[in-house]
Amino acid sequence: MAKAPAQTFQCTNCGYVTHKWVGQCPECGEWATLQEVAAPVSSAQRPALAPSSPALPITEVAATASTKRPTGVPELDRVLGGGLVPGAVILLAGEPGVGKSTLLLDVAARAAEQATANGEPPVLYVTGEESASQVRSRAERIGAMVPALRLAAESDLSRVIGHVESTRPSLLVVDSVQTIVDPTAEGGAGGTTQVKAVTAALVNVAKTRNLPVLLVGHVTKDGSIAGPRMLEHLVDVVCQFEGDRHSRLRMVRAVKNRYGATDEVGCFELTDTGIVGLPDPSGLFLSSRNLTVPGTCVTMTLEGRRPMPVEVQGLVVPTSGRPQRTTNGVAYPRVALTIAVLQSRLGFPLDQRDVFVSTVGGAHATEPAADVAVALALASAAMDLPLAPGVIAIGEVALTGELRPVSGLAHRLSEAARLGFTTAVVPASSEIPSKASIRTRPCTDIKEAMQAVLPTQA
Repeated sequence: MAKAPAQTFQCTNCGYVTHKWVGQCPECGEWATLQEVAAPVSSAQRPALAPSSPALPITEVAATASTKRPTGVPELDRVLGGGLVPGAVILLAGEPGVGKSTLLLDVAARAAEQATANGEPPVLYVTGEESASQVRSRAERIGAMVPALRLAAESDLSRVIGHVESTRPSLLVVDSVQTIVDPTAEGGAGGTTQVKAVTAALVNVAKTRNLPVLLVGHVTKDGSIAGPRMLEHLVDVVCQFEGDRHSRLRMVRAVKNRYGATDEVGCFELTDTGIVGLPDPSGLFLSSRNLTVPGTCVTMTLEGRRPMPVEVQGLVVPTSGRPQRTTNGVAYPRVALTIAVLQSRLGFPLDQRDVFVSTVGGAHATEPAADVAVALALASAAMDLPLAPGVIAIGEVALTGELRPVSGLAHRLSEAARLGFTTAVVPASSEIPSKASIRTRPCTDIKEAMQAVLPTQA
């Protein structure tokens, strides 16, 4: 008697697969999300088919098909490793309202201008979230009205592929992958099965036509890409679009990149007329350096391989009850560690003070290299004495008060010198470049660092 095939259940939220139905998904904890799916065909039942193309020696494979083409947005090209590769599928994920659609509409318009100049096919922009008139209004606002940019409002996968067949574009932008529906797949739009099927189909279109594809993806509450984790493995490049909606700064960083490095960051500024690339974003992170105000100190953080100046501001005031510790843009555990060091090693009575630490311009200084800047800003605020002008502080503070070295010091010092800083407080144990174009003040501990930038306390 033939054995009945085993039942298979899959979670529509996270893609978890089990052979037994349960009310709550063991993987994501959601209730009533397990649905029965067809049993997969075993490998023994799959017939052998003729290959679509013969296998070639690796030395005879053409390399010109993988030549990168610039998008026209230098900051995005920096993240992608030089531009778009024919046949590459790029997923740009981010929170709602952060500017994903605006950025990709600008990229599509610039690519359409290049296509017109080179006599190439137009660019196809497919929107599944908005109407064509809404996208046109945004294009007028950001200056993306290019005749070679074709716009289609579709949510059916078969019709999207039909547009590709008729237009034969040089670039395809889909906004977003969660709104496109595959009629042959189960579930509703945005579900695990649908997102996986739609992405797989678009990847197949990209590879067979050597067509670069840009996909917009949503994120969940915890910041991860919505849909199954397999979605990230299907595409070639995964980029995260980050930014606080209360700040003008936006950052694009590559989480996965088959054609380049993942340690580059692109900086953008969100304006009323669209998103503008920032080759030098230092102006957003620094206040006026002509003013010497107690409680401020600048450090140099690394976003990937890109050095960025961040101004740390500290405020110490008498408490009216239980002391408060409030941080914004800096790591709270490292601030708490620095406060303990200042109180224990230098005798600052911070246990009787409210302490506030923040950064300027919505920047983030969460790495240990910002410890010295946080300590000097708080010390300056507690003593109501400004630091010496033109000072930048880089280093980690240990529990003993010792300054510990950080990575990429030469790169940080070079950028600080370019921005006009004259003195850098660095750990004494660091490997200081012999040809540094900025005067360095090696310090062994935080007390020596204070004496170096607060001459009156020497």
